[in-house]
Amino acid sequence: MLKHTHALVLACVATLLMAGGVLAGQTVKIGFPIPLTGEIPKVGESTKLAAVLYKDEINAKGGLEVGGTKYPLEFIFEDNEAKSETAVNVTLKLIDRDEVLAIIGPQSSRQAVPAGAVANDNETPLITPWSTNPDATRDRPWVFRVAFLDPFQAPVVADFAAKEFKAQKAAVLFEISNDYSKGLADNFKDIWEKLQGKGSVVAFESHGPKDSDFSAQLTKIIAAKPDFIFLPQNYSFAAPIVRQARELSYKGPFMGSDAWGSAELMKLCGDACKGQFFSTHYAAAGATGATREFIDKYNKKYGYVPDDVAALTWDAVDLVMEAIQKVGNLEKDVRKMRKLIRDNLASVKAFNGITGAMSFDAEGDPIKCAVIVAIDDKGDFTFKESVCPK
Repeated sequence: MLKHTHALVLACVATLLMAGGVLAGQTVKIGFPIPLTGEIPKVGESTKLAAVLYKDEINAKGGLEVGGTKYPLEFIFEDNEAKSETAVNVTLKLIDRDEVLAIIGPQSSRQAVPAGAVANDNETPLITPWSTNPDATRDRPWVFRVAFLDPFQAPVVADFAAKEFKAQKAAVLFEISNDYSKGLADNFKDIWEKLQGKGSVVAFESHGPKDSDFSAQLTKIIAAKPDFIFLPQNYSFAAPIVRQARELSYKGPFMGSDAWGSAELMKLCGDACKGQFFSTHYAAAGATGATREFIDKYNKKYGYVPDDVAALTWDAVDLVMEAIQKVGNLEKDVRKMRKLIRDNLASVKAFNGITGAMSFDAEGDPIKCAVIVAIDDKGDFTFKESVCPK
């Protein structure tokens, strides 16, 4: 009798486990190749914290519901060290060894461009939250993004700087080996000279990935007497460049790009960055609706306001989850499931994310608005204006 009861209990447990998608160990496995160390560790931290917040919220409800069954989310985080070669290696590891269904990241274009090639060649859907270089998705049907592109960001920056600073002459300082920094610098130079005439970019200087002293470049820039300096830079370079320029007695304004938007910027830059502007993907100050809910949840759990990397990561995860749910069931064949997810991502026409409403073009790139942020006298990132595609 006890044997039969025991068998019956086990059978019931097995049935329940199968109903929950757990018996065969099925999870919704997603890979994150992100910079947890290296040049921009705060970017990796923001990515991971936002993803964990999302995962914990879904798993607390029993998992992601796919076709009436709930499956736990399993997120695998790999450190790409902010290096291109490492990004390629860990992306391959996530695809081959971990057999993830999709990849979210890398964030920086320097890693997203080569990692995107790997994902595309291995027919694994990849969505980069933060990369703005067009090459990340170009001619890659398996690669998507939720950030706007540099060819859109550059005229946003140029138009705002011309209006806000009444500027005619610009200077640019960028990182030569960074696809994002160099690409945006080139785009800006082309746009500015169309607006203001040939030679209106009076200084176009670069530096290397390990440089910490920018006095030589800044001395040339200051001597050229620009009306403002454009820094298409990661926050880790923007902060010391601004501080060193002030030490060299430059009193004019700076214009930054979306990679300034880290919570670390003001810790590294201090008073020198107050009063400056940068283009980005969202502004936390004054946010409402789902965006405010996300900010409050993140702030409550981690103790600080999420930056644009965290917000874009949330949108990227949400898009992938929707694509998985649209499949209708969790296929055991990983390759088949990856193809179905890719097809669903490619079919998205519109998405209301916490970084704003967006539609997608044939390359998997979003058409969305940019935000200009002003850094106030408290060091807070405040909304200045929104600029949308024409």
